[in-house]
Amino acid sequence: MNFGGFELAERLTGPFERAVYVMFLVAEVHPFDDGNGRIARIMMNAELVAGGEVRIIVPIVYRANYLSALKGATHNGAYGALVKMLSFARKYTARIDFSERAPAEAGLERTNAFLDAHEADEARVRLVLP
Repeated sequence: MNFGGFELAERLTGPFERAVYVMFLVAEVHPFDDGNGRIARIMMNAELVAGGEVRIIVPIVYRANYLSALKGATHNGAYGALVKMLSFARKYTARIDFSERAPAEAGLERTNAFLDAHEADEARVRLVLP
């Protein structure tokens, strides 16, 4: 039996598993001229919301980790690293209070979310859980 990418996603039982798979599928297939990463993350979050789970944001400071994990999965089959990175991002997102703008911005600031990834790496500053 031959399944397409989205048919395989339907066979996955957990929202997080489907979300990671769909995100990777869109990022890997790269169906659009521009915006593939954004669309991949939107589709990932759509799967999470449909399953009643918290969305995932990838803070600016964590972008290099995201891209590295994505490249590892693409080039080396290191899917575990991608899952681990997205699991951490999901845990991080769940701990930020997004009910109002001011507390959300304060939480993001306090955890280094707005720092440039390369500058933070040079200063040895990391994204921290709230």
